[in-house]
Formats: sequence, structure tokens, C-alpha cells
Amino acid sequence: MAKKGKKFADALKLVDRDKAYEAREALELVQKTATANFDETVEMAARLGVDPKKADQQIRGAVVLPNGTGKTQRVLVFAKGDKAKEAEAAGADYVGEEDMINKINQGWFDFDVVVATPDMMAQVGKLGRVLGPKGLMPNPKTGTVTFDVEKAVNEIKAGKVEYRVDKSGNIHVPIGKVSFDADKLEENFRTMVDTLMKAKPAASKGTYMRNVAVSSTMGPGVKVNASAFKI
Repeated sequence: MAKKGKKFADALKLVDRDKAYEAREALELVQKTATANFDETVEMAARLGVDPKKADQQIRGAVVLPNGTGKTQRVLVFAKGDKAKEAEAAGADYVGEEDMINKINQGWFDFDVVVATPDMMAQVGKLGRVLGPKGLMPNPKTGTVTFDVEKAVNEIKAGKVEYRVDKSGNIHVPIGKVSFDADKLEENFRTMVDTLMKAKPAASKGTYMRNVAVSSTMGPGVKVNASAFKI
């Protein structure tokens, strides 16, 4: 096992590993135990009572956090004609067609989110083998395959985050930065919890929101009392 640094060890002493904290207390503890010399991202992790192997329990979607993520996303839009102009006017960082596809095939990945109009998906689909593993493939469920490119770009720039359950039933999603005001961080956290609760599949049995934890990029995980979210 890799040896932990002194700062991490000191931070770990502040966290009761057997305790599930109330949301606000947990988030404040995450801020307190973030000791890196950069503005660490705060991430929420949730274990859900779903079976991802079943199509009707594969939770995936996107939500605009009320206070953003603290990170400016670089947006690439695949569009042509008027839709390309619309994307540029909305503030997309990169807009193109075959030219962008060729750049990606040559190893270019200086973007964080990809949006595509439906009429471009036949071409963009050819990038599935390179965009898919990186979680960058446009998808209608997350609003990144759409003719309303202005709305898509505006939402991403405003703090839209995507979430997707993994094969173990877990979801990891950024909810802000440790520099955020505690109220704003808590509002983002509760927005994410509410979104996941509303996404509960009808086929899900037993406890749905099983475990919740929050952490900073370099800090220890802090358990959150999930009983308030159970249905």
C-alpha cells in the first residue's frame, strides 16, 4: 500500500471514519481537510441500490448545478451551417465537422465536453472508439445530441455536470471547489441528491440511496448520513 503524506495523515485524524455526518458538517469537514496548494474539486460519491446490468436501471443524465462547478468547461461542437454559427455565438470553444474529426483521430483532446447536432452523429459515431472510453461521446440522455446547440453550450458553461452509474452501482460527480461558500456547496450537493432521487428506476428494490460520501481531490473521504435521502 502506498504511503500517505503527512498532510493527508493529519487531515485523516480530523475525520471519524465510523461516523456518518450530516451534509453541511461533512462538506465543511471536506473544506477543512483540503490542504493542497491548489483549489481542489469537491466530489460526491453515491452507491445506489440498482442493478446496472439491467437496461431499465442504468441511470444516466445531466444536471445544471445552481452554483456551477468552479471550472470552465471547454466545449467542442460538431455542427454545420447556421447551427455552427449558433454554437460560435453561444461561446463554444471549438466548432467544426470533418476538420475536428481528423484532429481527434490525430490525438487532439483539448476539450472537456462534446456536443453534436443529430445530423452530425453519423460522422461523429466513427469516433466512438476514442471518445467513448474517455466519457466524451455525445448522448441524447445528457442533452449533448441536440439541434438546440445554444442551450446546450450555455448550460455546460453554467455548470452542467453529467452523471452515470458504473458497473458497481456507484456514481461519482464533481459538485464544486473547496473555495466555494459553504451555502453554495451545500446547495449543489442537495441539487445532485435530489436529481439522483428523481432518477430512481421503478424496478429498483430495497434501499435506493445506500451510501453517500464527499471528498476533495487530495483529501480523505467523509461519509454523509444517507438516511435522510432513503426512499
